[in-house]
Amino acid sequence: MKLRQLVGLFLALAMIATACGSGSDGDSDSTATDTGSSDTTDTAADAEEPAAPAAGIDLDAIMGADLDNCAAAPSGDAIKVGMVMDFSEAAGFVDIPGSKLVPYVAELANCAGGINGQPVEVRVAEAGTDAALATQELIDWGAHFFVGPPFADATLPMQQTGDGQYAIFAAASTEPTLADADSNTFLVTFDDFGQSEASAEYALSQGLTRAIVFTEGEGVPYSGVNPDAFVAAFTAGGGEIVSTQTYAWFVDTDFSSQVNDIATVADGTEVVFSAAAAFQVTALRAQLEGQGLDGLTYMGTDAMDATGVQFETGGEGMIHTPHTIIAAGGANDMLFQQAIAAGVELDSLGFMPLYVDSMLLGIQGILDCGCTEPSGIAEAVKNISGFEGTSGTITYAGTNGIPDKAVPIAQVQGGENVLLTEIG
Repeated sequence: MKLRQLVGLFLALAMIATACGSGSDGDSDSTATDTGSSDTTDTAADAEEPAAPAAGIDLDAIMGADLDNCAAAPSGDAIKVGMVMDFSEAAGFVDIPGSKLVPYVAELANCAGGINGQPVEVRVAEAGTDAALATQELIDWGAHFFVGPPFADATLPMQQTGDGQYAIFAAASTEPTLADADSNTFLVTFDDFGQSEASAEYALSQGLTRAIVFTEGEGVPYSGVNPDAFVAAFTAGGGEIVSTQTYAWFVDTDFSSQVNDIATVADGTEVVFSAAAAFQVTALRAQLEGQGLDGLTYMGTDAMDATGVQFETGGEGMIHTPHTIIAAGGANDMLFQQAIAAGVELDSLGFMPLYVDSMLLGIQGILDCGCTEPSGIAEAVKNISGFEGTSGTITYAGTNGIPDKAVPIAQVQGGENVLLTEIG
């Protein structure tokens, strides 16, 4: 994810794919078992259904729970999940629905009897302008670990407030510098290097050896770092960069100058790579095709998924790296449909499994250490290996907090994201 002010501008310009109405403002709807202050929302939380249930978490039972016919209520000491969420324009499009889905899954878990007889409680606090205060409120409540927002301006105060003792899962972030195992801060998905290196590997495997790259500049977070990583991997694999163009991320749609330059060097066999939003790439495509460059391949990052490339006119055939592909009838799809039917407002569905997995990973840390001390839980999280989550297999062991996780390579086919392969 990128600079906050640019994302805010994007949200005014781009339509994000939705399954239902988006969340509105601060508090999330919940059936909390615990009462908090006026700017917090409580709820109960736990798990979702992966391919192979993690030890101690009966995900099949949780997903099969009937809220109208629950098992006996769990009576052990509560597992407490703190969520410090950013409801601003910059991150609200993922944090708002994420903060609604996690409590709903918790409700399912408790309906199924809890985790080893323990209820799971979730409290949501809005970061607002003071993430440290929100974090302290949740520490005072007794949170065992945290699900946090995607930006460092909130996660760093969270780290400092908790003295680096609490596991923090930055659910929707791909920012490489945010992860820090020493401070117990973890990404839940691949980072920018992972997704762009995977894109380069896939392009080369398809015989694409010439590339056109769009960037905001070397080292610029997200819009520059992703192209940097792609270029490094593509050229190391024998590819050639035939043109490098600059643009304003989430702003530009007039690429006439860049297109005129590209037309002088392109032969129509190139791959065009950027971290641009879907509406930008489709605009670029139309302008390049206007110059007779009809055979180009377009590849991008998770920004394409966030901006609904499959719904864009001109998005057909575009290749990108979503966090998850929500297949009709699959476990995630069934969870989302069940939640929506229960009145949970969801948005940005491809990101939602990352929030569920954040909760599951913290619970797995508790089960693995057999403890409730935050530092012990965080230490156990560092050793998680082969965790089958709702967004894929996650390993933290031997990493600095960026999971060793496969990157899906998807293509828009017939208005849907179709998995081509996974790399990593």
